Amino acid sequence: MEIEKASEMGFCFGVRRAIDMVERAAREKGPLQTLGALVHNPQVVDRLATCGVNVVTNLDDIQGHIIAIASHGVGPGIMEQVQGRSLEVIDATCPFVRKAQVAARKMSEAGLWVLVYGDAAHPEVRGVLEHAGENASASLEVPDLDSLPSRLGILCQTTQNPKYFTEFLAGIISQGLSRFSELRICNTICDATSRHQAAALELAGRVDLMFVVGGKDSANTKRLARICTDSGVTTFHIEDATEIEPASLQGHSRIGITAVASTPDEVIDTVVAVLNEHVSRN
Repeated sequence: MEIEKASEMGFCFGVRRAIDMVERAAREKGPLQTLGALVHNPQVVDRLATCGVNVVTNLDDIQGHIIAIASHGVGPGIMEQVQGRSLEVIDATCPFVRKAQVAARKMSEAGLWVLVYGDAAHPEVRGVLEHAGENASASLEVPDLDSLPSRLGILCQTTQNPKYFTEFLAGIISQGLSRFSELRICNTICDATSRHQAAALELAGRVDLMFVVGGKDSANTKRLARICTDSGVTTFHIEDATEIEPASLQGHSRIGITAVASTPDEVIDTVVAVLNEHVSRN
């Protein structure tokens, strides 16, 4: 039995930047809080808690004078509330999320309806929509085009799959291009996401079992697992090595491992070590 890791996986620039920012702030300024989980990974959140970085879900729960904005970003309304409370802000918004926020605001200011390809309930998408204002919506399915104005701007949740975004765009163009007087498309998918997904898909084509390592609440991890599953390979989404079932390895000769941008190296390394232990026993 062989074990192989994807060529691109684990922490991306935006996640490392966010963690470094809040850890440095905690060292220099003392305990602080993040508005929502800094990233969607429980191991990262637990480790930050040992450094004095804890999570609050709303501004009324803040204790102290420092608040960190998670990598998913927030809308302008939240920032106004934060500033109104005279809190010191550590803004760890991912630069790629910031790019999407700016694109949404510019499209809206230009008079376009902003359509975000993404999960409307995800904190990143909620923030982007707020930057666009009232004339905006989000969907993972091609919406009713007759309900949209003739000037349309489209962008993407940063962690979506380029293939699915392309299909979404193709659906809009094929069904209603003639009804739009203006159509602007901004590719706001982050480079790390594209590389991770491409590397996972390439590896999935060469193995007969895949483990996708990441938080259970991480939409990015769920999406990566779906990509691997859709390729035809048996795929398990696990949060850490404790979820590896020895029985799931039976009958497989090549195991692939990948992880999303919020999964720490030490979690990946432990998964590899545990799988190697199972291999050595058989």
